[in-house]
Amino acid sequence: MQQRCIGDMTVSAIGLGAMPLSTKEPRPSDDDAVGVVHAALDAGVTLIDTADAYSRDEAEFGHNESLVAAALRSYGGDPSSVLVATKGGHTRRGTDWELNGSPAHLRRACEASLRRLGVDAIGLYQFHRPDPATPWEDSMGALRQLADAGLVRMVGISNADVAQIDAARAIVGEALVSVQNQFSPGWRSSADELAHCAAHGLAFLPWSPFGGVGAAGSLDSTAPAFAEVAEELGVSVYRVALAWHLAQADTVVPIPGASRAASITDSAAAADLELSPEQLARLNA
Repeated sequence: MQQRCIGDMTVSAIGLGAMPLSTKEPRPSDDDAVGVVHAALDAGVTLIDTADAYSRDEAEFGHNESLVAAALRSYGGDPSSVLVATKGGHTRRGTDWELNGSPAHLRRACEASLRRLGVDAIGLYQFHRPDPATPWEDSMGALRQLADAGLVRMVGISNADVAQIDAARAIVGEALVSVQNQFSPGWRSSADELAHCAAHGLAFLPWSPFGGVGAAGSLDSTAPAFAEVAEELGVSVYRVALAWHLAQADTVVPIPGASRAASITDSAAAADLELSPEQLARLNA
């Protein structure tokens, strides 16, 4: 599998993104979910992205972090090269999603994530989303403090625009290594942020690279050019979509979600799929 750099760490070109749980959709059993993580590691994936708020509701806050930690502990191979990225800044009230980007909350959230993941320092800690009630600079200062205190090795931000990226670079400094924004064949509004990250050596982690849970199943019909290329190459439309992501810049590391082992195995194979210049031109258009 191709490799990419996030800060000072080399990771697989494709990561595994945990999917926020829905109260309307059945979710895999814990055993099945652990099996998906193990399948990802077997396929060469060395980046796992999660968040403290990825849970069905407030009562099981931190569920996905605990699940990832359990999967790594039970893996038969060596997980020492795996970079676990998590996020703080979202809260849950019942099943609702709320925001808290205050320095006090981010410190508490980071410490709780450390306990759930069972580590002394979080590999990549990301601010989940800007909080209108907290100045962006205050949230970025909190991330800098977490890095200076050794609680996190590297820092990332999510759902940020170009101005916020530059403010984070100024405040967080070299500890800032990544930006995670939504980007997919049908959602390209973060193209400027992707290009800005590439220009400044920041990893860009597209979330929902297939368009999100509700749209992924219809990718072949909503993105016909991708379906055409997939047919030409004899692969899935999802593999083509991820290969297209990787072709955007050397700093892009897509993080597709998966609920089945076969899905993440197919996604990981995208790192070795070559698209011709003509095919890329069609997909970019």
